Amino acid sequence: MADILIGTSGYAYHEWVGPVYPEGTKPADYLPCYSGLFPTVELNFSYYSMPKPENLAKMLIDAPELTFSIKAHKTLTHEIGRWEGEAKTYMAALEPMLEAKRLEAVLFQFPYSFHYTNDNRRYLDKVLKFFGEVPVAVEFRKADWYTGKVIEEMHKRSIPLVSLDMPELPNLPPLMDVVTSDTAYIRLHGRNKEAWWGSSDYTRYDYLYSDKEIESWADRIRRISGQARRILVYFNNHTFGKAVRNARTLVKILKGG
Repeated sequence: MADILIGTSGYAYHEWVGPVYPEGTKPADYLPCYSGLFPTVELNFSYYSMPKPENLAKMLIDAPELTFSIKAHKTLTHEIGRWEGEAKTYMAALEPMLEAKRLEAVLFQFPYSFHYTNDNRRYLDKVLKFFGEVPVAVEFRKADWYTGKVIEEMHKRSIPLVSLDMPELPNLPPLMDVVTSDTAYIRLHGRNKEAWWGSSDYTRYDYLYSDKEIESWADRIRRISGQARRILVYFNNHTFGKAVRNARTLVKILKGG
């Protein structure tokens, strides 16, 4: 059976003070508080601002029990130009986590506008080769990437193709669990169909999964556990701590509670 690590996408949300963190918790204490809840976290600040090695090294000290996944910077997924220099800077920042062996994966989350084209396929090939031995995972938000050829290539490279939970809307990825590596990577974004397009992240991800929906995911994870050695599960429905509530429920169900 696989090792299953469950956490949330991000942890530094001010509105979590009260619902998740004790009243009066300061921002500097968010990560230590989070580390008492889950064994892993997906860092998302690194999409908006380039991470620095000293900041990631401090996180290792502040939360000595945590492992980390971390989003690729937007210049590598959304605003692609002269990406090589950005990739070198980003790679250098990862050194503390790589040395400590506490980096689960670099998440390349490509946007809906990243279509399955020859240019984009060539770019994906180059950037994945650039990251070499660094563990990575790839999330596509456009359905046209979900082809047998892409899945075959992910298998060859032993790179996780992220399993997604999101609204069933035209041209969004299908609900499917294809294990392409020893590590499986799952992200639950909520099913807020009405607010998915043209809304802020707080509105788009403002969704609380029902116990029945979480039980269905527990069944899927059990099936995946026969094909992978490690399963990373991150809830991204972070608004007002809903991700924490759902993650706790999933932990309880998988433990048979």
